[in-house]
Amino acid sequence: MDLLNTIASFLVAIIVLVTVHEFGHFYVARLCGVRVLRFSLGFGKVLWRKYDKQGTEFSLSALPLGGYVKMLDEREGEVPPELLSQAFNRKSVGQRMAIVVAGPVANFILAILLFWGLLLGGERGLVPIIGAVEPKSIAAKAGLEVGQEILSVDGEETPTEQSVARHLISRLGESGEMQFNVRYPDSNLTYEIVIPLDNWMQDAKDPEPFAGLGIDLGPVKPIVGDVLPNTPADRAGFKAEDKIVRVNDLPVKDWRDFQNLVRPRINQPVTVDIERKSANGATDKLTLSVTPESFTEKGVSYGRVGMAPKPLSEEFVRHYEYSVGGALVAGVKRTWDTSGFVLLSVKKLILGEISTKNLSGPISIAKVAGSSAQIGLKSFIGFLALLSVFLGVFNLLPIPVLDGGHLLYLSVELIKGKPVSEKVQVLAYQFGLVVVIGLSMLAMYNDIMRL
Repeated sequence: MDLLNTIASFLVAIIVLVTVHEFGHFYVARLCGVRVLRFSLGFGKVLWRKYDKQGTEFSLSALPLGGYVKMLDEREGEVPPELLSQAFNRKSVGQRMAIVVAGPVANFILAILLFWGLLLGGERGLVPIIGAVEPKSIAAKAGLEVGQEILSVDGEETPTEQSVARHLISRLGESGEMQFNVRYPDSNLTYEIVIPLDNWMQDAKDPEPFAGLGIDLGPVKPIVGDVLPNTPADRAGFKAEDKIVRVNDLPVKDWRDFQNLVRPRINQPVTVDIERKSANGATDKLTLSVTPESFTEKGVSYGRVGMAPKPLSEEFVRHYEYSVGGALVAGVKRTWDTSGFVLLSVKKLILGEISTKNLSGPISIAKVAGSSAQIGLKSFIGFLALLSVFLGVFNLLPIPVLDGGHLLYLSVELIKGKPVSEKVQVLAYQFGLVVVIGLSMLAMYNDIMRL
């Protein structure tokens, strides 16, 4: 069932994103008067086709890992004289650039709309309070302590745990200093703490920035808040308000301890000691046996039992509400920030500041699609928005065979007043093809090694 869910979620994500991308090319081509011959979802054998009134073939092919829009073009075959005005190559440089860039722009618009929809429902995040500091870690040496709230990192405000994580990820592979502004609970005094970085986590595979610093944020009490029906926890007899004391005779201080003990034990019985309040107010001590089921997250399989911790009190949660316009502005900013992060990651990969082991291919994407869909619709929509940004940015990279490579040719033509020579285009295309295939093979290799 998990495999079917993963495959279905992956196909939905790919079909939606590719359709939006290719529709961008298609729509602007039609606006510019270019005759579109084919709009294809997928490659290989055509499984279904239909023609519209203008003669465009809409087709669905056997390999749904991409798509393309084929336009009338003299460079690809003879064009009847009466149709020359509808050929792509006969359009102005500006029109051709608009058609090429329309695909990535469509992906950015989709991301903005998806983020907008999510933000209309408001946001909530945990206050970034340090719950644990590993002895002798770089955080401990710098002076970070349990109980401190992280107000900002490198001058950027960090009101939630997610905002701290986003900034830490942007510093992976770097050297220099990372500046934290923190304060203790019930105090208005702030402290500046500087952490030295030296090629921080440069060679790490799937780096965890909090672990790399040696800190853990916001310990959540090991008290059950919700038990999902028809899950291992439900069948084992767990109830809301149960306090978890030990797992396999190992003490549990917070919910993360419980997760860390359960996650590696897929399909292995686990003994859990709990404390439960009885009707008369007494505390009963019980021992339950539960067998974690398999769950995939970020391309890695873990064990889970199907219950969530008791929510933190409201003082540890920050809520954000947006108006319709405010949510749209926030969606644009989220798309812009994500695009910048993708470009920064590409730069760091090229410079060797982060490991190429972090490249992910279709298998990892499929697993993340499946796990986000399992969590819920909002999670899957958020995943779609992020992947849409990645697709838009990737296609704008100045690599021949990608939209960005075509934009580069057209920019040169705009400056020189004549097209790039066919010989140069062929050589560049071959080079771009080698680069894209090489990256794809490396990403696929990483996927297989993760398996």
